[in-house]
Parts: sequence; C-alpha cells; structure tokens
Amino acid sequence: MVPLILRLDIAGSPVTWIPWQNAVCLYSRNMVAWTAGDSVFTILGGTSRATGLRSTVDINSIIAIKRSAIHKRVKRNIPPLTNRELFLRDAHLCMYCGGQFKESSLTRDHVIPMSRGGSDRWSNVVTACRHCNTFKGNRIPEEVGIQLLAVPYVPNWAEYLALSNRKILADQMEFLKAQFSKRPMPFHRQ
Repeated sequence: MVPLILRLDIAGSPVTWIPWQNAVCLYSRNMVAWTAGDSVFTILGGTSRATGLRSTVDINSIIAIKRSAIHKRVKRNIPPLTNRELFLRDAHLCMYCGGQFKESSLTRDHVIPMSRGGSDRWSNVVTACRHCNTFKGNRIPEEVGIQLLAVPYVPNWAEYLALSNRKILADQMEFLKAQFSKRPMPFHRQ
C-alpha cells in the first residue's frame, strides 16, 4: 500500500498530502517540477496493445509541482483548528494537570472563555481533561488558581501537515521537521 505523497509548491514549501493516484496524474501530465526523498514507489498500469508491455510510473514520496499546475493560490497562513490536531499538538496532555489521556477523554479548552471575549483560535485553546475543563468552567486559569503547563501556539503549515498524517515516511518527516518552528515542545511528565 502506497502512503500519502507530500506535495510541495515549486519553491519547496509543503502544501498538502495527496493520494498516489493524484501523484500519478501529475506525473503523467508533466506537472512535477522536481522530487525529493528516498522513497520511490512503482505503480503498475495497464498493458499496451501495441507493445504488449505493462506501463509503470515511479513516484517519489515528496513531489514539487510546477506553478502552472496550481490553478488557485492556496492560502496557508493559519492551519485549520481541529480537536484531533490540537490534541496531537499538546501530545494528549491536559495543559492544566499534566495527565496524559485518550482522545475520548480530552476536550478543547478556551484559555480566555468565548463567553468572556476569547476566540476559537490556536493561540487561545489548549487540550484539557474533562475534569479540569469542568473545574475551570468559564473562568480564566488565574481565577481558579491553576496555571498552563505550556503556552498555546499556532503551528506552522509544516507542523500541521505532520500532525494531520498518521503514516508519515521517514524522509517526509525529515523534510517537514526542517521547516518546523524553533519553539519549546509542550511539557512532558517523566
């Protein structure tokens, strides 16, 4: 089974994950500008009536697309906020008690509650266990005597792509890691 392919723009910035079928289409339409990574997958096609030979396409795990291949400009300023990626950003740790929990026991907590003018943005949300979120309620952490274990932050696009794919190849992760922001990772209990 071929994993998702990391698609880049021509400058080498990560854009999205695409299935191998889309990559084959890009190769066949001569829209791949350059490739990277160590992983190459050979995709078998049909048999030619004229030659009797089976067609093959070799696709790399990381491909950069020519500008003409991009029909609309992708706005990549802030990645979409979902609970799954939030919980992964915070390593499934409650940012109040430090406990590690299964996804089903976690909630999205607004540091400054929305009822008090807070927003539903990466920089105002943290992962919290149900107990801590209920205890905090619609108050700010200082009002209930608790502290955040890590400051919420907005992941860059490369970090978001790493969070959003569960089956990343080593060469893809190495490429993405080179573009991660240099900030301290969330608190981890030993």
